[in-house]
Amino acid sequence: MERVSGLLSWTLSRVLWLSGFSERGAARQPRIMEEKALEIYDLIRTIRDPEKPNTLEELEVVTESCVEVQEINEEDYLVIIKFTPTVPHCSLATLIGLCLRVKLQRCLPFKHKLEIYISEGTHSTEEDINKQINDKERVAAAMENPNLREIVEQCVLEPD
Repeated sequence: MERVSGLLSWTLSRVLWLSGFSERGAARQPRIMEEKALEIYDLIRTIRDPEKPNTLEELEVVTESCVEVQEINEEDYLVIIKFTPTVPHCSLATLIGLCLRVKLQRCLPFKHKLEIYISEGTHSTEEDINKQINDKERVAAAMENPNLREIVEQCVLEPD
């Protein structure tokens, strides 16, 4: 009987640990989210600025801390990107947001919901731009424009 009780206890603790309900499982969850956030940052840091020969990382438009990942369920994640334009009146902030969206939609190896925002207080029209870059229909329409699509493609192209 003692053996059965020990086995049952071990099995229950293992199930709780694997499901994330035990302390060890709970400690594992933030690490997994941090790893996913770093994986995402590695994808977006090399995007090139539409005007300058620099990457978004070099211009500090994106940083490691601008990426947040939350688990929705076992297979789906919410990815939140908050980028900072170089100047409060940056005319290319919408284009930068579009580049972020396109690159992540193409490259993320897991199921996700993507939200992209301008960091609060860093752009004069952040609310309007946030609506644009998170509206699927507007994004699809923008990518139908051949000139815009070519600019996005050049920005998201991986460096040699």
